[in-house]
Amino acid sequence: MKKYLLLAVFTVFCLSLNASAMDVPDGFVPLFNGKDLSGWVGLGHFNPYQLEKMTKEKQDELFKNNQKNFEKHWRVEDNALINDGNGPYATTEKSYKNFELRLEYKTVAKADSGIYLRMCPQFQIWDTTKEGGKWNLGADKGSGALWNNKDHERFPLVYADKPFGEWNSVRIILKGNVVNAWLNDKQTIKDVVMDNFWDQSKDIPSEGRIQLQTHGGEIQWRNIFIKELDD
Repeated sequence: MKKYLLLAVFTVFCLSLNASAMDVPDGFVPLFNGKDLSGWVGLGHFNPYQLEKMTKEKQDELFKNNQKNFEKHWRVEDNALINDGNGPYATTEKSYKNFELRLEYKTVAKADSGIYLRMCPQFQIWDTTKEGGKWNLGADKGSGALWNNKDHERFPLVYADKPFGEWNSVRIILKGNVVNAWLNDKQTIKDVVMDNFWDQSKDIPSEGRIQLQTHGGEIQWRNIFIKELDD
């Protein structure tokens, strides 16, 4: 009897852990269900203006051609979306205008990643140690800023990274072309205009997909939620 009672208690405990891992904040919807790749397609560093010009059929063909490689390098384990450091980026099926994005990630030494906002690079995530070999590029200043900016601030206000193996929390608010962001509850971007990587003479696209970039090492993502904001 005790054996079955303990088993029942353990089962309830495990279910509660799983539920808490996917608790959705008020007003948000999950972008990742914690079970599979639903809602995501594979696409690499791709000009959003070219994508916009393509017909729906051509877009579907593009994503279909990327799907096998996407599934090869991305997997789901323990409520986490995991990439091995290769392959196309995880790209939302849906496009977004103004939004607040929340998620968690953890990564490994030598990894380099980021979050593309409306398909524009990027909220920077990388190895910030000296051993990572990118201090000359600004890695010593930390993750959490718009590293590809040229006309506006590209480095974080504060260093906020956690050690490898620990989950980092991200909160990004994008309205128009202005970004505010927090890494581990420390504000790293305050009212910074995001440069248009694809065309410096224009504002960033008013609408676009979100991409989880990765190259150079494993990165895990979980608790990915979004809230669309008014114009």
